[in-house]
Amino acid sequence: MAVKNPYKTYQNNTVNTASPGELTLMLYNGCLKFIQLAKRGIEEKNIEQKNLNIQKAQNIVSELMVTLNMDVEVSKNIMSLYEFIHRRLVEANIKNDLNALNEAEALIVDFRDTWKQVIQLDRQQKFEGKAGQV
Repeated sequence: MAVKNPYKTYQNNTVNTASPGELTLMLYNGCLKFIQLAKRGIEEKNIEQKNLNIQKAQNIVSELMVTLNMDVEVSKNIMSLYEFIHRRLVEANIKNDLNALNEAEALIVDFRDTWKQVIQLDRQQKFEGKAGQV
């Protein structure tokens, strides 16, 4: 059977082979993409585009919320920030509020950048651990 869309196959393979940390990074990047598209929708007065993309961003934030391990103390603080982001997304959708989207975006960028650093440190430590075993 021939592959109809090689890019779609690549995307599926990327998701299926990603570590949990990489999946979280993908969620943050996806959320940022949808926020950008929602901003464009507001600027172009395209209500359907704005609504659809804010809802996608909200769904990602909701997914991030349910995956938190609430047995870890820091997760309670992260949950509060996710709830704030979610509220700002709802407000942005109701009021066509670019400032609310900008606030949500800034927090997601912070989470994404921090998460990137965590992944890099984890990879570095694993590499150093393997190098020491040789």
